[in-house]
Amino acid sequence: MNKTQQWQKYPIIANDLSTVNQFLLENIQTRHHELKDALLTMANNGGKYLRPALLFLSAKAAGKKQYDHDQLIKLAASIEILHMATLIHDDIIDDSDKRRGKISIQAEFGKDVAVYAGDLLFTHFFDLILSATNEHHYLEKNAFAMHHVLDGELGQMGKRFDLSQSLDDYLDNVKGKTAALLRLATEEGAHFAGADHQTTRLMAEFGENLGVAFQIVDDILDYTGGKNLNKPTLEDLATGVYSLPLLLALRHQKLKQQLQPLLSKKWNMTVEDINRVQEILLSNDIISESRNFAKHYSDLALANLKALPLSPARELLKQITKQMLNRTK
Repeated sequence: MNKTQQWQKYPIIANDLSTVNQFLLENIQTRHHELKDALLTMANNGGKYLRPALLFLSAKAAGKKQYDHDQLIKLAASIEILHMATLIHDDIIDDSDKRRGKISIQAEFGKDVAVYAGDLLFTHFFDLILSATNEHHYLEKNAFAMHHVLDGELGQMGKRFDLSQSLDDYLDNVKGKTAALLRLATEEGAHFAGADHQTTRLMAEFGENLGVAFQIVDDILDYTGGKNLNKPTLEDLATGVYSLPLLLALRHQKLKQQLQPLLSKKWNMTVEDINRVQEILLSNDIISESRNFAKHYSDLALANLKALPLSPARELLKQITKQMLNRTK
């Protein structure tokens, strides 16, 4: 399955992403057959190539020169490979048997193969970065992005079942675990297409704001998505990960009094308890309040784009930003 199929309706990047997809498949080969099967399964079932799309669109919208196409292919593939690795390891940690509605790598091939698959993808990521650029500053940026992703995941883990978690804690973790790779994609796209420092920084901020909006909408869908979700509804809540809707609810004393007895059960929460939490949040204005937060970061992302000259790439970035805010899955 070609994961770039959804982008075929956008001729401005369709061929670029098809090339990234083919390049990625050719570069995750291994002589170990079971590991190879796991990697190809993940490549087919993994992400939606949003990060490679953002990299190329940023290059086209913000770039000042004819960029090195082969270099951008490697950079785009490296970010997608890193994203795939983090998804595999996330499913191992969460013991998830599903990934985007399909059986996860760790459930299908076992945790040992899944760990090796994720580790191997990390090595491919490093290989591609080293072959794509010798700019020390951007080697550092890729290393920092990896660190930021891990820091966000560790921050989230450290706040499990923590009723005192602040919105700043939540946003710091989201900027790591989700937004860091979107920021890297948009920043690298602009830089390696010749954008000046100010424009490159603007595109980095765009990627981060878009990433935060994306995660907030994802967290909202945990409570409202129902069967449209690609993972079990409220899976995060069941493992003590308190996302924005719940954190906002806990700021309201009346709602906190209703929620605290349920949440205090921690790992012993029943399905009925979890459903009750969902009912409490859906019967108030919490979802609307959460959507306002998402819209705030979406508006920041759109404002970042205003400084760019009018172009088809800029308009598609605007379209993606608006669609992301209104998605239902």
